[in-house]
Amino acid sequence: MFSSGHDLSEMLEGDAVFYRTVFDTCTEMMEAIRNLPQPVIAQVQEWPPPLAASSWPRAIWPSPPGSTLCHARGAHRSLLSYPQVPLSRAVGRKRALEMLLTGRPISAEEAERYGLVNRVVPGEKLAEETLALARHIAQASPLTLALGKQSFYRQIELEERGAYDYTKEMMSLNALTEDAQEGISAFLNKRPPKWKGK
Repeated sequence: MFSSGHDLSEMLEGDAVFYRTVFDTCTEMMEAIRNLPQPVIAQVQEWPPPLAASSWPRAIWPSPPGSTLCHARGAHRSLLSYPQVPLSRAVGRKRALEMLLTGRPISAEEAERYGLVNRVVPGEKLAEETLALARHIAQASPLTLALGKQSFYRQIELEERGAYDYTKEMMSLNALTEDAQEGISAFLNKRPPKWKGK
């Protein structure tokens, strides 16, 4: 998927129904990223924060020169309510609010420090590093990845005791799967696992 953000020329002189439709579509896309069973990796050049913040793992971003990230610059600042949902959950309240209110571009290093992206790599290695991460993740059971992603997003919304209770149940269900038993057997027998996705 490629995205350059909103086409602001389409945002002039719409009515309430039009704007709700635009933002309904954006919300559906953000939720689709979260609800996909597969992990989604953002390979970032100069993306607006909502897409980077919605990915899991977060993102890989090229190091300078020329890599800055900014959402609310100029006309975008009039729309600063919308990106606050994924951004505040990725970087915390204080940093998110400063980014939203000021529109100040942040560097790749700041984005990494804020937790908006997982890592920063030289621009010429961006595609290579993204593919290496994807291949590493793809070695795991697809079923276990899907269950892990689902439980991560569910438990993070709960208070700590509830999160432990929820993940305990998810781990118990996961342990019953063929892939979990295969993974344990492969580890004990020092051989590569053969996943079935069941």
